[in-house]
Amino acid sequence: MDQFTLNLIVIGLSFALYFGIAFWARAGSTSEFYAAGQGVPPVMNGMATAADWMSAASFISMAGLIAFGGYNNSVFLMGWTGGYVLLALLLAPYLRKFGKFTVPEFVGDRFYSTSARMVAVICLIVISVTYVIGQMVGVGVTFARFLEVSTTTGLLIGSAVVFAYAVFGGMKGITYTQVAQYVVLITAYTIPAIFISLSLTGSFLPQLGLIGSYAPSNGELAFLDKLDQVVTELGFAAYTADTPNMFNMFLVTMSLMIGTAGLPHVIIRFFTVPKVSDARTSAGWALVFIALLYTVAPAVGSMARLNLTTTFWPGAETGTALSAPALSIAEIESNPELSWVSNWQKTGLLAYSDKNGDGLIQYFSEKKPVTDATKALADAKAALEAAAADADKAPLEAAVAEAQTALDAALADPANGLGGKSLAELGFVGNELTTVNNDIMVLANPEIAKLPGWVIALVAAGGLAAALSTAAGLLLAISSAISHDLIKGALKPDISEKGELLAARVSMAFAIVLATWLGLNPPGFAAQVVALAFGLAAATIFPVLMMGIFSTRINKEGAIAGMLVGLVATAVYIFLYLGWFFIPGTNMLPNTPAAHFLGISPAGFGPVGALLNFVVAYVVSGMTKAPPQDVQDLIQSIRVPKGAGAAQAH
Repeated sequence: MDQFTLNLIVIGLSFALYFGIAFWARAGSTSEFYAAGQGVPPVMNGMATAADWMSAASFISMAGLIAFGGYNNSVFLMGWTGGYVLLALLLAPYLRKFGKFTVPEFVGDRFYSTSARMVAVICLIVISVTYVIGQMVGVGVTFARFLEVSTTTGLLIGSAVVFAYAVFGGMKGITYTQVAQYVVLITAYTIPAIFISLSLTGSFLPQLGLIGSYAPSNGELAFLDKLDQVVTELGFAAYTADTPNMFNMFLVTMSLMIGTAGLPHVIIRFFTVPKVSDARTSAGWALVFIALLYTVAPAVGSMARLNLTTTFWPGAETGTALSAPALSIAEIESNPELSWVSNWQKTGLLAYSDKNGDGLIQYFSEKKPVTDATKALADAKAALEAAAADADKAPLEAAVAEAQTALDAALADPANGLGGKSLAELGFVGNELTTVNNDIMVLANPEIAKLPGWVIALVAAGGLAAALSTAAGLLLAISSAISHDLIKGALKPDISEKGELLAARVSMAFAIVLATWLGLNPPGFAAQVVALAFGLAAATIFPVLMMGIFSTRINKEGAIAGMLVGLVATAVYIFLYLGWFFIPGTNMLPNTPAAHFLGISPAGFGPVGALLNFVVAYVVSGMTKAPPQDVQDLIQSIRVPKGAGAAQAH
């Protein structure tokens, strides 16, 4: 059976399972649509929360980030898991005891203000819409590769699937579908990791393989030492190298932690359990289920990096990288086991160019002087070719000659070479593996490691499960904010339950259309969009929930001012470096460590925005009237460790 047919069968079966569960668990009331009737057992809610959380970023991108960033990108592991500790201890049980369905509803009631609720709605929609873009792009990429369709077609198929089970199922349908999606994605992630760990380290558990020995060295060399040896020989930074900016690493980790604890689609999961104690228990189970993937991710990333490098430098498997010639184009085109290279080339996520015409693909870290000189020569040649026929070409030809001389000098400089030899001595003219997108490292990993076809199909189904489960959770958060908070909470308070359920489904359909359009026309790279989503969640939702639960002095004026300052400050800081609304060329400052204010990257500004939120809220609250006594009594009551029943009016 060919790979395409296998992919169709495995993905088709997983989709049939999702549709069947969604039909069985479809919502019949607003309580079921928003909070699954508040009857989801803690273990199942923990599993659904894990699927809701482990998005395309976790399944597809995180191991790729770790593969190429090494220790420096461990911030994602620490931040994303640490956020659940904050949720379990500081937010989940109190929000469940409050007995409401949505985050803006809590904000509106706690701060006795429709305006505060509307600001929370705006924050929630901006966060959820920006985050859902990455999920839709992930769906498109996965479909494009494994169903051999265009990215656009893949995105449209994914949108139709989400529409089918999210619009009709609501939170109830989504919850039980996410349980199935968790089983699919964790199986798809761990099985290839076990195979690859056995191959490279001899260890069944990838977590132990990461710190174990490198199998081909017969135990004489640790796996991480082998990886460091290979990548440093090719001019890359050591995989285990320390971070150059620990302050920024701390801030990025904090941003991811408090951003996680402030993400609306994660928080609303804790409104679905029967009791207050179940909210904390389900957060604990979610952490266990997330850890099953997150403890494997460093092994997946590091092993994928070594497999990729030894594929293009076969000598590196048992010796040094330069001890044997690089992989040839003829081998790529003739060897069925290397068909993955051509397959991923079609997606544009992998590309190579034989710059020196020797028929080999030399993959290494090209130094900046070589890159700059190569670009200068290309620009000079382009200017010469674009010149009018009757133009004086002598100056342009001189510029080409000068650029060629500069490139030759860069290639002859041993400082720009490898292993003490210049690129000219080695016969190299530059890195020829020109594109390796982080996102292919997990999806292509089974193919690179030459695993069976069914494993490749399973990984495809897992990638789709991860992206679709999170997309559904985000879309539900958007739908709830529009139908429950905006329509019922402000525009039409007397709407019937049947009318609200219809409004929720229409809102969900509209959100899916918007997310699809943004996925087809993304405003920036997924990493930029995710930085904005986490930064905004950290700077707006998390502080207002913390102050709402633990302070009786914060009033509506303080909460509104704090959220607005956090929202604006964080968005402006990110846009200054990444471009206004991520439009290329509109950034006012270069996104380089040297240009960052106090060394703080855009991804690390969330805690600063949160601090501004806290300070402004306390200052404004201190200058204005204290909250009414009944609100202060309410705050005290939700902190008393007693059970809570159904949702109730306060």
